[in-house]
Amino acid sequence: MYFNRKCKITFICNGATIFSEDDRFTDVENYPPLSDAGQEEIERICEFLKKRGVKNDKIYSSRAVRAVQSAAMIAKAFKQEFEIAEDLHPRKCGAFNGLTFEQIDEKYPDSIDRLVNNPDIAIPEDAESVTNFINRVKKSIDEIIENNIGNRIIIVTHKDIIKAAICSALNMPYSSLHRIYIKSGSATQISYFERWSSLVYCDYKPL
Repeated sequence: MYFNRKCKITFICNGATIFSEDDRFTDVENYPPLSDAGQEEIERICEFLKKRGVKNDKIYSSRAVRAVQSAAMIAKAFKQEFEIAEDLHPRKCGAFNGLTFEQIDEKYPDSIDRLVNNPDIAIPEDAESVTNFINRVKKSIDEIIENNIGNRIIIVTHKDIIKAAICSALNMPYSSLHRIYIKSGSATQISYFERWSSLVYCDYKPL
């Protein structure tokens, strides 16, 4: 049926780290961990999820330490376990790893424009292209949905994963990825139906 909902997913962006303030590129999974501010963000998210009455049948997490720490706090609030979603790891950013947008623009002139406007091309050359990244995220989320038909679940992950999920769900051009803003410690909810998807709310960050 057209309006038959397959799954509702509440995506939680991991809490802040020491890289968050400068918005640094990173694909490293064992560093950095949550900062004190990041832990406070996830505590507020836990309160929001409980007060809003967000129900869930399962909790998934990306495997990076910042996501696992966030997921552990959420799982504890719901008195549940969580499962690692292996393919929801950050986009491989190659030589950009650890750099800010300003540093990239200074070191690799015109690279940011090329990255934003050429999703099919790997920029830098040792990175994962935006197209391949979004397709990887879509495949992983599709598999999670098929394993959770009729369920409401939580996925704790990274901002770029959530941006990729939004692009796929709304059939947006892949060049839109870097034009979507997702804050650390925020919640985004998408309902997936048989033939379409609905963005319920995006980038909500409780104060």
